[in-house]
Amino acid sequence: MNKIVLITGASSGIGKAIGEFLNNKGFVVYGTSRNPLNYKKSKFTLLTLDVSDENSIKNTVSKIIKKEGKLDVLINNAGKGITGPVEETPLEEIKKAFETNFFGVINVCNTVLPEMRKQKKGLVINISSIAGYMGLPYRGIYSASKSALSIYSEVLSLETKQFGITVVDVAPGDFVTNIAAGRYHTPLFKNSNYKEHYAKVLKQIDAEVNTGLQPEIMAKAIYKIILKKKPKVRYRVGSFMQRYAIHIKRLLPDRLYEKILMKHYKL
Repeated sequence: MNKIVLITGASSGIGKAIGEFLNNKGFVVYGTSRNPLNYKKSKFTLLTLDVSDENSIKNTVSKIIKKEGKLDVLINNAGKGITGPVEETPLEEIKKAFETNFFGVINVCNTVLPEMRKQKKGLVINISSIAGYMGLPYRGIYSASKSALSIYSEVLSLETKQFGITVVDVAPGDFVTNIAAGRYHTPLFKNSNYKEHYAKVLKQIDAEVNTGLQPEIMAKAIYKIILKKKPKVRYRVGSFMQRYAIHIKRLLPDRLYEKILMKHYKL
């Protein structure tokens, strides 16, 4: 039988690429967006869902279960970008980032897990980030939210295995998407002590996204994970240097790794 897949944040970027790829492979794909009517040309079903609204999540999941009778795969992809010096980033914006990147995933999982328990099987794929493996300058809040998500996924895997549920954390690097346009950027305050460095890093961050990998690479990786009988807990999908940076961080003294990062960002 065809697998039923739910993907949050599937109107564009990585989520859209995953949805289209799985749809072409014969999966029954339900994507979500806060405003699906803005994306009428979607190649798969796009439903309304706000990861910060529990009623919205319950209504959408209920519709899928009622129509399909099951939900095989949940892909938590919805995310929010944010940049800025951690000292100067408004607390309200920090909370919004965590509301989507961390608490939003918990909200969706808490609705889907009871259904998967009834089925005695299910696959949850949480999309974190390679940025969650290290503290990156002027992306600290984003890194922190994705790091929290990664640890949450690790624990969820341990706790739900008894119910036949598999949890996987997939950390992408830089991909060519519209994430830069949707990010919250802390303003370059005129009197900021961080203004010079922040402006420099902000340009580099956007340049790295524009020269990143194509989203289809991520889609193929997710497809392969779904097909595996025993997927690993963690996967990293990105350029060689981005994936290698994680291993280097583990091997080198912290201050030395800090120097390497500062040199990379020309700080």
